[in-house]
Amino acid sequence: MARLREFDEQKALEAAMQLFWEKGYEATSLSDLTAKMGIQRPSIYSAFGDKKALFEAALRKYTQQHSSHIRTQLQKSSSVKEALRSYFEGLVANEYEEERNRGCFCINTMVELAPHDAKFEILTREHQMYLAVLFQEAIERGIRSGELDSSTNAAALAQTLVVSLIGLTVLMKSNPDRSFAENSVALTLTLLEKPVDA
Repeated sequence: MARLREFDEQKALEAAMQLFWEKGYEATSLSDLTAKMGIQRPSIYSAFGDKKALFEAALRKYTQQHSSHIRTQLQKSSSVKEALRSYFEGLVANEYEEERNRGCFCINTMVELAPHDAKFEILTREHQMYLAVLFQEAIERGIRSGELDSSTNAAALAQTLVVSLIGLTVLMKSNPDRSFAENSVALTLTLLEKPVDA
């Protein structure tokens, strides 16, 4: 009979996710992981596989949480414009309030691993596409309600917002002058005020 695992896999995975998010893949050692997760190497290998497999599991956990968070944010207000404004402005505000600027785990991975690892290129691109779907759903809701212009190209606008989100998140890691980021967000949000051509 197989032995029951003597640790909480999801709790251990959460700990690994936090560590990878903070340090990245290359800078995180197995010793770092065993200390953070509170388990030994054989348990890591048994439960998750090698370091790269553990990183992939942590990234998938993060993207699920991140997507759920954004979906919740976009549904907070009946006004699509207000929901998007609140999300993007909150993104900037939170970065200046946090003690550590870790950025987005998925975007960090896109920069660190995607250029030379096909698996992570695909995983990070899938997350970008899913975020575009979330933004597009919100924009289409605004079009149906009459809040946004009926001629708005929802898909193009959603994709533009994803590009803005990624660029902003990477920018924030260099701790720019706050007005630099806020002015960029303000201009991006003006796209909601006029149609986007196909």
